[in-house]
Amino acid sequence: MSSDLLTLYGWQGLFIAVWVSLSIGSFLNVIIYRLPVMIERDWRSQARDILGLDPEPIADKFNLSTPRSRCPKCGQSIKVMENIPIISWLFLRGKCSSCHASISWRYPVVELLTCLLTLTTLSVYGFTYFGMATCLLTWALVALTFIDYDTKLLPDQITIPLLWVGIFCSAFLASIVHLPDAVVGVIAGYLFLWSIYWVFKLITGKEGMGYGDFKLFAALGAWLGWQALPSVILIAALSGLAYALSRSLLFRQSVREPIPFGPFLAFAGWVTLVFRDSVLRLFLF
Repeated sequence: MSSDLLTLYGWQGLFIAVWVSLSIGSFLNVIIYRLPVMIERDWRSQARDILGLDPEPIADKFNLSTPRSRCPKCGQSIKVMENIPIISWLFLRGKCSSCHASISWRYPVVELLTCLLTLTTLSVYGFTYFGMATCLLTWALVALTFIDYDTKLLPDQITIPLLWVGIFCSAFLASIVHLPDAVVGVIAGYLFLWSIYWVFKLITGKEGMGYGDFKLFAALGAWLGWQALPSVILIAALSGLAYALSRSLLFRQSVREPIPFGPFLAFAGWVTLVFRDSVLRLFLF
């Protein structure tokens, strides 16, 4: 992987790819935490407006850039030198420089995971326009995975633009799918999970998944084409089943306890993106 990038683009290209991807991973940590909070605030505001209630007192401005990142325990703002991906966490030994409260290990994990996935994607598609686009897809899937794991929410703010970017790539870039296949992939992806949702609900009276799953699967159809959808859903289902069984065996948690499906769709979509030919040969014989 990294050796391929080194051979093709030299040390400079590899260094730039590593540094940019680690920095993107750091920003994804911000999105993973803040976007659900922003959505929840917006929902509360809309609910109060519908119910005819007075607006909530104006809270401090909160978006992806404001306020500055700070320690959740003591409120100390994170300095620039304390915000270097992975390095700062290691230098601080995973503790706040002010109050020495623990800093979650997940921050460097997201950064490192983003870096590894980005390098793998670039080793397949290179520093091309479509290669850059697949990096964008990879970053979005990382963010969606952790947001859904934390909140069981797949935000429209990510899934809908992701769908349209996939269509754009099929229309104007040297994509791996043609535009008609991408459009059919969007329709088939959405309707397939929508149908399963309603069949399950009519039989059991319960909701087996959320509409965000439909939109994510549709977005993957735009990027991968309708031909890849059976492979994606099968990989997602098998990986989800393996996770549920391992959680039951290792942590004695009930297999009936709901788990988010988005992370497994994201995993299956990325695997199919990077190993498309091998995956299609394996599952389509």
